Amino acid sequence: MLLALDTSAGTSVAIVDAGGGIRAERSTDDTMRHAEVIGGFLSDALDEAGVRPTELTAIAVGMGPGPFTGLRVGIAAARVFALGAGVRLLPVISHDAIALDRYEAGFAGRMLLVTDARRRELYWSRYDGLDERGVPRRLDGPGLAKPDALPATEGDSAERVDAHRVPAGALGILAQRMRQHDVPFAADEPLYLRSPDVTLSTRKRVS
Repeated sequence: MLLALDTSAGTSVAIVDAGGGIRAERSTDDTMRHAEVIGGFLSDALDEAGVRPTELTAIAVGMGPGPFTGLRVGIAAARVFALGAGVRLLPVISHDAIALDRYEAGFAGRMLLVTDARRRELYWSRYDGLDERGVPRRLDGPGLAKPDALPATEGDSAERVDAHRVPAGALGILAQRMRQHDVPFAADEPLYLRSPDVTLSTRKRVS
């Protein structure tokens, strides 16, 4: 049994079994209340699935791309949960989970996946279907761009897809497939793609 969570856009938590079945899922598109809702989502998902933390075998977490404040909430929660449960942390590129969800829902062909990066910028990744293992083929990205500087789609017939949430169920299914087929996981580092808004102040010298 695997716990999956992502806060790179909205907030989503899911319990996924070894066969890739979603036992429970809680999600919201709200991009401002990650810290307020994630605890309740975790508790509700575990209760609905009838799973105790000690029964989990891994924690899958979306590593972004995402804005600094929201993304770090989910990653911090996943790391603490994995440490407390004594299980492996499985870092996954959040865009890959969205791509899997869209392809499994019937999308065909090349996709330019776009999510909101705030500050009038967009995160993007380009995909070309699923491979033989059921893992999205990411051709390029994740990247960060202004709306008028996104990669062109006409040349390779890619269709732009805008997403507002990363479904944790799809993220958990992807993590299960990656683990089953020994596909390398993402680095255990958040994909902010730009510096956070908050910076340390410069200490003044006193003479």
